[in-house]
Amino acid sequence: MNSSAPPVLPVFTVQSADQTQVVAVSTFRAFFTQINDYLRNGLSQRRPWAELADRSAFTKPESFSEATLRLRKNYSYFRINYLFVVGLILALSLLSHPFSLLLLLALLFSWIFLYLFRPIDQPLVIFSRTYSDRETLGGLIIFSVFVIFLTSVGSLIISAIMVGCGLVCAHGAFRAPEDLFLDEQEPAAPGFLSFLGGAASNVAAAPGVATRL
Repeated sequence: MNSSAPPVLPVFTVQSADQTQVVAVSTFRAFFTQINDYLRNGLSQRRPWAELADRSAFTKPESFSEATLRLRKNYSYFRINYLFVVGLILALSLLSHPFSLLLLLALLFSWIFLYLFRPIDQPLVIFSRTYSDRETLGGLIIFSVFVIFLTSVGSLIISAIMVGCGLVCAHGAFRAPEDLFLDEQEPAAPGFLSFLGGAASNVAAAPGVATRL
């Protein structure tokens, strides 16, 4: 007598809300761990500030082409220091305008918690109303346009970056690079956009979380 095997029932693995929250928190921590590692790596490559502020090395360039050449060499050598100077000016500008700083932080955390790190299987619910991904994205874009273009945040950021870049260009043009050890074969440090691309790829690889980057 032939006995047939019982049919195999499909098994579905359902991820609980607690597991989804744990994965989201782990992904969030991994993202900021990568930011911390990137900053530490960048700071380890900075040049001594005494070389940056060496008054004996400042001379007037004889021509515009010489000033451009100096700026290119100094930027290659003091790249991390220059980025730190621009970032410091931007930070001081935001700290001097607390309202703009709060708006910028609110925009940043809105993108992080409401869109980037929100699990795809958990819809956004605000005041008992459920919002789809398209509605959430549209609301965040409108909020971003409002913060950047209709408040003082955008002009403040642009002004601070322009002041920082002006100082960097002035220093690079007047600082003679003859005493600097310039290694032409030294690989360029990865840009911030490249870092964000790598971080986004790693975050997107985490199970159970959709980053939608």
